[in-house]
Amino acid sequence: MTTDWLRGAVIYQIYPRSFRDSDGDGVGDLRGAIEKLDHVAALGCDAIWLSPFFTSPMKDYGYDVSDYCGVDPLFGSLADADALIKRAHELGLKVIIDQVWSHSSDQHAWFAESRQSRDNPKADWYVWADAKPDGSPPNNWQAMFGGGAWTWDSRRRQYYLHNFLVEQPDLNVRNPAVQDALLDVARFWLERGVDGFRLDVVNFFTHDAQLRDNPPITSLRRAPPRPHQFQRHLYDRTQPETLEFIARLRGVLDEYGAMAVGEIEDEEPLKVQREYTDGDDRLHTAYSFFLLRTRAMAPAVIKDAMAQWEGARGWPSWSLSNHDVTRFPTRLADDDPQRTKLMMALLLALRGTAFLYQGDELGLPHADVPFERLRDPEAIAFWPSGIGRDGARTPMPWARDANMAGFTQAPDAWLPLDPRHRALAVDVQDGIGGSMLEFTRDAIAFRKSCAALREGEFIALDAPEPVLAFERRLGDERMLCLFNLGPEPVRRPAAEGVARFSVGDAELRTSGAALGGFSALFVAI
Repeated sequence: MTTDWLRGAVIYQIYPRSFRDSDGDGVGDLRGAIEKLDHVAALGCDAIWLSPFFTSPMKDYGYDVSDYCGVDPLFGSLADADALIKRAHELGLKVIIDQVWSHSSDQHAWFAESRQSRDNPKADWYVWADAKPDGSPPNNWQAMFGGGAWTWDSRRRQYYLHNFLVEQPDLNVRNPAVQDALLDVARFWLERGVDGFRLDVVNFFTHDAQLRDNPPITSLRRAPPRPHQFQRHLYDRTQPETLEFIARLRGVLDEYGAMAVGEIEDEEPLKVQREYTDGDDRLHTAYSFFLLRTRAMAPAVIKDAMAQWEGARGWPSWSLSNHDVTRFPTRLADDDPQRTKLMMALLLALRGTAFLYQGDELGLPHADVPFERLRDPEAIAFWPSGIGRDGARTPMPWARDANMAGFTQAPDAWLPLDPRHRALAVDVQDGIGGSMLEFTRDAIAFRKSCAALREGEFIALDAPEPVLAFERRLGDERMLCLFNLGPEPVRRPAAEGVARFSVGDAELRTSGAALGGFSALFVAI
């Protein structure tokens, strides 16, 4: 087994709660995912990334794990997980599963033991610290979901660290015993046949041993919406000891021919992406929120991102949507179908592994979820100015006229169905020329047919705004990629070649490339 398949692959993220409900309880599950794997395979994807399905009290909807080797009954059983892996492999799909090792649930047996005393066998499995002389927390670190990152525990008479919810205590990954336990978790799932892991907030795994205060950001012009955005996060994340643990994990992965992709959340995301993939003892690939939080796509955004990977030994990954951000058709394309296709084509033209989020292939707009139906603790805490992650997690529409658009037989689901999504259901778009679904299939097939797009160099070319021009090159194969990111038609000289793929009103003429507003042209030269 090797991980060569990863280079240039297209990986489809399944958020199980919202993908397909097989038992009528209004929540998606593993059997529902199995029923719809054919859809993913038909897109031409190489792998699936499955968001957490492990035992959890669901305070953060699965990202608070209470048993890393158990399947939550809400999603099914361990046998269902095995069946999903088997069916995916039959369809030629690799299986990547989430691993949330920065923190666990406070209901995990490890934490239950750790909090009992300061001298039990798991006393140092989590990040504990004494209060300051005045009883205040050990330092000024702030939690991502609001408030301080430390909570007092009366049993130990110490504070414990939580970078997210109070119910998500941080594991002490500095501790070799914790590392051993996490590597045992990895082996458990690798033995069951998974092909790799997506590591949640991988650069949060270790913290500054001295617990130094984070310095403030001195350039703020006004108060940011969240307390943690007041600080430079020098000491609560991205510590060098994390790479030592990754080296140990890489050794286990190499035994099985498996891979790992890391999620990076940092002030310098591309720099850390590169650092975490730089060598045979690092991650196979990593992605960050660099494009996931971009509010407008301009040529400079892409060129700057690609420039930071020049000469890198590592391999990047890119995504425009996931379960944590506003869906890209809304964020980057103003819910315009033509611009949505353009963004999809751009993602698939970049050097790196491409991640699609369920519903991207349908062009789903970010859903409107009223306050009284919100479930995401982050969205509730920061309402009305929060990200609104629930809008990316509403039910997947499979059939326009079916109950809940074919997601469930229940009268309602854990999150409401956005009425706009019915008209974009899979059965509405399947086989219809010009639909977003068929375009996505064609774009993925084109990427797979061109080695230069999958694995070639990225060579930025000069072009006036708003044209993005670059070449992808591998050996003698060269593909010129032209994107008009603006609304007005433009013309651009182009080398002689053959037009291979286009988006919108774009064509190759004897005088050069004619690009209509929000269009793209791929030319083999």
